[in-house]
Amino acid sequence: MIPALEIRDLHYSYPDGAPALGGISFSLAAGERVGLIGPNGAGKSTLLLHLNGLLPDHPGHCPSVRVDGLAVQSPHLPEIRRRVGLLFQDANDQLFCPTVYEDVAFGPQQLGLDDAQVRTRVTQALAQVALSGFEARLTHHLSSGEKRRVCLAGVLACRPSILALDEPTSSLDPRGRRELMAFLRGIALTQLIATHDLELVADLCSRVMVLSQGVIVADGPMNAVLNDEALMAAHGLERPHILRHLHPHSPVGP
Repeated sequence: MIPALEIRDLHYSYPDGAPALGGISFSLAAGERVGLIGPNGAGKSTLLLHLNGLLPDHPGHCPSVRVDGLAVQSPHLPEIRRRVGLLFQDANDQLFCPTVYEDVAFGPQQLGLDDAQVRTRVTQALAQVALSGFEARLTHHLSSGEKRRVCLAGVLACRPSILALDEPTSSLDPRGRRELMAFLRGIALTQLIATHDLELVADLCSRVMVLSQGVIVADGPMNAVLNDEALMAAHGLERPHILRHLHPHSPVGP
């Protein structure tokens, strides 16, 4: 079976020559939910930007990455960008239209859908993130949590098969975080979640990859990776509190 996402020996350096990714290889099966963790500067955000060809210095050319068997190269970009929904770390980098409706509608409009289809997609996506009735709201008047949910609605309106989420719980209050986690748990999409929120990883992800200095230093079952205190400490991480009072083989997580 073709993996939902496959990366083979991915290398990348920043424009100043500094290495960012040093030979990344992994694959995700359809429906798998994987946590991508690591210290600041490990390369997590850079890795996510490769999934649909968004890096400005080589846009649309990344044959090391395949989505449902399609290489991330110019001829496939429209379909790949429909299939891979990327949620940026900073919602303000993703919102660019005056109103919520316009922002969520932008993606479906680029897919060539007619007005009725676009309206249906916007309505359904806003309902999924509990923002029904927000269509006329101005995006710059929203709270941080509302902005993040509008960004997620814009991604969902394109009906992706993969969600690539960069720090999805940042700026969310406790209720917003719980709502987002419940949503992610309830959708049957392949998910790659880059985050410092290790409690979220322990609760949602069956598999964890640790990225450090541009390379994957661990990839395995959530319990095994997050309970390896020596590994976690060596890469600037800590075993999450949710696991501290449990036996390493207790059935925590999805």
